Amino acid sequence: MLQFSNVYKRYPEGGDALAGISFRLKPGEMAFLTGHSGAGKSTLLRLIPLIERPTRGQITVGGRNLARLGNRDIPHLRRQLGLIFQDFRLLYDRTVYDNVALPLVIAGFGPAEIGRRVRAALDKVDLLSKEKRYPRGLSGGEQQRVGIARAIVHKPPLILADEPTGNLDPALSEEIMLLFRELNQVGVTVLIASHDLGLISRLGSRVLELNQGRLEPEH
Repeated sequence: MLQFSNVYKRYPEGGDALAGISFRLKPGEMAFLTGHSGAGKSTLLRLIPLIERPTRGQITVGGRNLARLGNRDIPHLRRQLGLIFQDFRLLYDRTVYDNVALPLVIAGFGPAEIGRRVRAALDKVDLLSKEKRYPRGLSGGEQQRVGIARAIVHKPPLILADEPTGNLDPALSEEIMLLFRELNQVGVTVLIASHDLGLISRLGSRVLELNQGRLEPEH
């Protein structure tokens, strides 16, 4: 589903943010990306939806070599991905329903299909009763679940989450991580960047550890 082959990312002012990264995630696999602050976790995740491009090396998503994709191909690539962020990135002047519907509206789905998919996604994250609420009236955990619903509403085969529990308390963090595991159990490939080593160890999934931009050997 996802493969990095000797990937480097160099910034002109700061040297190599990533150096020689190679790993493979099989379809339906769940893995955590860990490492100290500044280790390169967010940089690695940004390369997958082509928010940034690698300096060298090869990345493939679903068998497609990202180096061969031009800018006009990026929207199609991103429709294969569910992106979830620490800061939620919700539209605060839109309802929960409208936030979750946005990817489907952009993709050109009709109103009936949008309604069916949005309500299914909200039901999955236990927020169906709050579809008419606005994000500012929700707790942090609920806002993150809206973000997850928005990420899964178009049924992507690969979910990427960058510190999705970074702003949440331990109980909510565990709740969100268990939701990711439920998604993985129905066949979705999941890659989560997180520094919460205690929670990661309890979930028992594969761990990819970055150190100064390099991937540590897996145990």
